[in-house]
Amino acid sequence: MLKDEWKNIGRNELCPCGSGRKYKKCCMHKADHAPIDYKRYYKQKYDINLKTPEEIEKIREAGRLVIMGLDKAEAMIDPGVTTNDINEMVYTFAGEHGAVCAPFNYRGFPKSVCTSVNDVICHGIPDSYSLKEGDIINVDITYILNGYYADASKTFFVGQPSPEARHIVSVTAVSLQEAINMLKPGNTIGDIGWAIQNYAEGQGCTVVREFVGHGLGSSFHEPPQVPHFGKKGQGITLVPGMVFTVEPMINLGRPELFIAEDGWTAITRDRKLSAQFEQTFLITDDGYESLTPYDLGAFAEQGS
Repeated sequence: MLKDEWKNIGRNELCPCGSGRKYKKCCMHKADHAPIDYKRYYKQKYDINLKTPEEIEKIREAGRLVIMGLDKAEAMIDPGVTTNDINEMVYTFAGEHGAVCAPFNYRGFPKSVCTSVNDVICHGIPDSYSLKEGDIINVDITYILNGYYADASKTFFVGQPSPEARHIVSVTAVSLQEAINMLKPGNTIGDIGWAIQNYAEGQGCTVVREFVGHGLGSSFHEPPQVPHFGKKGQGITLVPGMVFTVEPMINLGRPELFIAEDGWTAITRDRKLSAQFEQTFLITDDGYESLTPYDLGAFAEQGS
């Protein structure tokens, strides 16, 4: 734990040293604080499970499979391909490698992957829709492998994109890269959101507020929540062992949305384009590691 965090501890909170006593009756008045039990303190204060090396390796293994699935999706995207075709590939590929598709039956979600086309922000349900020249599509894959989750998405062009499509995809890819620049111990969740919001809005786009990044590990969604907007220096301090997604959803028009009658599909209210990129990240002792790594620069260059 970072020394600056001591000043944010409430008198009646459990002491971060792990003694089990309240802070006011333990280290509050000590000139030299006891060593911090990071894992216990973050669990007590934020319900955040800092990951062990063994857990990290399991998430990393699931992440490799997610990226392989995204690569296979990218290879098949073309006019005439249906979103159901993508769903079938994602499902079959998971089974071939002993994995499970986390979205399937999650709170009633009916398919194995989210496919969000054009003005769909997220949670698009695969169906018989045939991709058309000029579409953009976000494919969001979450696999469970050996009990651990990894989550990532990319937004792809279908054929030749319009200038508007190039712009929103580029802005979204760079927004995630700006967030990555904030990922190191001592920075905060607010720094991540600020970096995304500052860049995206500076490019004339808007940030979706209703959906956020999230912790994950042996569960699909764990603390912390990671908003894609915010103020520098605010929110939970990043420490080694934290694992969470950053997944900015950026709109070409206004940020407002509505949910379709299926109860899942989030659509821009003004029906303008939306894009998303997502990776799963680990905070390390001196920075970060993407557990679902891919080259964002390629998407930024395609959009330029």
